[in-house]
Order: sequence, then C-alpha cells, then structure tokens
Amino acid sequence: MAHQFGTDEAGKGPVLGSMFAACVVADPTELPDGVADSKRLTSQRREELAHAIRQRARAVGLAEVTVAQIDDPESDMNTLTVDAHADAILDAHDNHSDENGDPVGLAGIPGMLDAGDTSEERFAERVARRLPYEVDLTAEHRADDSYTIVAAASIVAKVERDAHVDRLAHQYVDDYEDIGSGYPSDPDTQAFLERYVADHGDLPDCARRSWQTSKQALADAEQSGLEDYF
Repeated sequence: MAHQFGTDEAGKGPVLGSMFAACVVADPTELPDGVADSKRLTSQRREELAHAIRQRARAVGLAEVTVAQIDDPESDMNTLTVDAHADAILDAHDNHSDENGDPVGLAGIPGMLDAGDTSEERFAERVARRLPYEVDLTAEHRADDSYTIVAAASIVAKVERDAHVDRLAHQYVDDYEDIGSGYPSDPDTQAFLERYVADHGDLPDCARRSWQTSKQALADAEQSGLEDYF
C-alpha cells in the first residue's frame, strides 16, 4: 500500500491546558498492530504505540494550540481546529523524506482528516486553504475509528496532550494534590479550580477562561466572598 497521512487532535474539550494535533505519514500496513482510536486504549498502551508509530512512520508532525489562543475572542474552536490540523500537516511535510533521506514533502500523498466540523467537506476545504500547496484531503467524522492512519495520529496527539497535562500537574503538586484530567466533568479538575481561585482570587494560567467551568469557579468564589462579607 502507498503512503498516506492522517490527522487528528486531542484536548479540544478540556478546561485546562493546550490542544494538540498530530499528522502521521506512513504506509498503514507498516504501522504496529493494535493501532486504534486512542480513546479505546489505556495510557500505557498509547505510549507504547506512539513510540512504535514514530519508529515506523515516514514522518510525524505536531501542532499545539495554547490556552491564550483558545481564549482569544477573535478566534473560535472550529477555526483553531482547522489551523491545528493544517499546522500538523505542515510540520509533517517539512519532516517527510524519501528512502535516501531527501526531503520530498507531501505532494501527491492522500490525506485523511478526522473532521472537526459538522460538515466533513467544509472541514477538508478549510484545512486545504491553509496549506501553501495542493494536497488531496478527505475528512470524515470518527475517522480515527475507521482508518488506521488517523488512529495513529490520534494516539500521537493524545500522548502529547497527556504529557502536557502531566507537566501542568507538576507545576501545582506542592500546593494542590491533583488537577485531574483537565476535563470539565472531572470532579478533581473542578475541585482544583475552586481551590485555586479561593487561594489566589483568580484562575491559574493553565485554565481556559472562556470555558463555563472556569467562569463558574470565579462566580462561586465571588458569591462565597459576598456571603462572608454579609
């Protein structure tokens, strides 16, 4: 089978930390056994597979979308997801070489995207417009379930996101027991935000201020302060 590339992102929904996108360029038949949607795998298995994917892939590209970018009122998550996929593709393009190690880019190599928009076609078109060269792109919902090359990208992106959360946790370990997974539904993450705001009167730098969970933590602290005053 010829080379393909696939892209996916991780960390779109959390209230803490960055979002990451990955692009993997490979012959899908040469990827390690067990590659699947990252959500179906344990963290240990993801790390093992990510290492093997990097060894077997022709190229891997990464992109990070920071909290500041996510909170920028001039942008939105749909646009940022498009940009993340495009930037991951650009990074892989810069790293893609032939058997002799000569740079060859991604021209002529078909790409499959995990669609980050309700319209699959629109998502593929928006990503394509962000690229300075023509690439054959297709986007599908739940592509990480259907295509090994996209599942490989989902694993790499998720491992990068998990490592990022681990680094964040180490920043706060001396004062706070656990920041949780970073997802709004995680009680540990909710408790971390509530305690941090109670201690500092503001959110930590790693929090997405535009997320409702962050706004609620600030509102709860303000209400508590008013109750103490009266």
